[in-house]
Order: sequence, then C-alpha cells, then structure tokens
Amino acid sequence: MFDKAIQNPVGENNQYDAKRYKGVLQLVKEKAKWQGLSDKRGVAAYFCHNTYVAHVVEANHLSETPIAQHVTTAVDCGVVVNKDAAKNMVEGAVIDGIGNAIYGEMTFTDGKPDKENFHSYKMIRMPESPTSIEVHFVENEEKPTGLGEPPFPPVFAALANALYKKEHKRFYHQPFTKK
Repeated sequence: MFDKAIQNPVGENNQYDAKRYKGVLQLVKEKAKWQGLSDKRGVAAYFCHNTYVAHVVEANHLSETPIAQHVTTAVDCGVVVNKDAAKNMVEGAVIDGIGNAIYGEMTFTDGKPDKENFHSYKMIRMPESPTSIEVHFVENEEKPTGLGEPPFPPVFAALANALYKKEHKRFYHQPFTKK
C-alpha cells in the first residue's frame, strides 16, 4: 500500500514517513488478525503530531445505536516512556472518539448552544463502550512524539467503515445515530 510512496515520494519535504505509516498498518493487521477488504471490521489510519495510529474496529448496529465491540490499535509515537499512561491515553481517545461519532452534535440557535450542559448533551455510557481495546506500540528508537490527539480522529473513520461493512450504508456525518 505504501510501497509506491516509500520508493517514489512526492515533493522534497514530506511531513510523514511512509515506512512508519506502513508499520502501524502492518502491526494493527497482525494484532487484529485483520483479513483485509473482505473483513467485516473497519480500519483507518492517521498521522499528526509526528505520530502514526491505525485502528481496526468491530461494530454492530443494535437498534438505533452503533456499538463498537472490539478495537485493536497500533501506535508509532517513538519511544514510549510510560506504557501504562500511554495505553490509558489511547483507550480514552478511542472511547471519546466513538462517543463523539455516535452522539457528537452541537447545534446553535441565534448564536447560543442548544445543549448547554451534560443533561442535554449525550455522551457515551459504559455499556456503549467497547468491551475490549487492545493497544500495541511500535517498538523503535524514534524521539517521543504526540499522543494526546492522534488516536482520536481515526476511530471515527474506523467505526464508520465497520458499520459500512455490516450494513452497506455509508456514515459521512456525525452523529451516526442521527437520521
């Protein structure tokens, strides 16, 4: 997938390293035992803050609410100083991302938010959270890079891709529960 970008990079100063991008996809494929396009799970990868992240999400659409059952994640953020804390950051980003994909919507009327507090802004609840999240880090000697933001955005796409595989319906806009 990234072989062409590795062999023939476009431009003089690429922001990302195609070998590292390929590395997280290979690791998540291996750890999730992902079968590729025929697999009924969704996959997505992302690069920001010099960090590479890939998720494989297994999901079902139960009644009106999508449920992400299992998430496997691979991260290349350079040397991981505190693996427990890093794993917790990734797990939090996964849960928050899934919650935002399912419920995240902020509307305004006359410049004022329609949802002003947690009683009117729905957030993901424990029963809606994945039953398991596996986090795997690429082992390397690269300088440590960002980890707070990078795992968050690609989980939206991985969940949308998983739901597409199950229902053959694309989810382009959040919240995914909106009709």
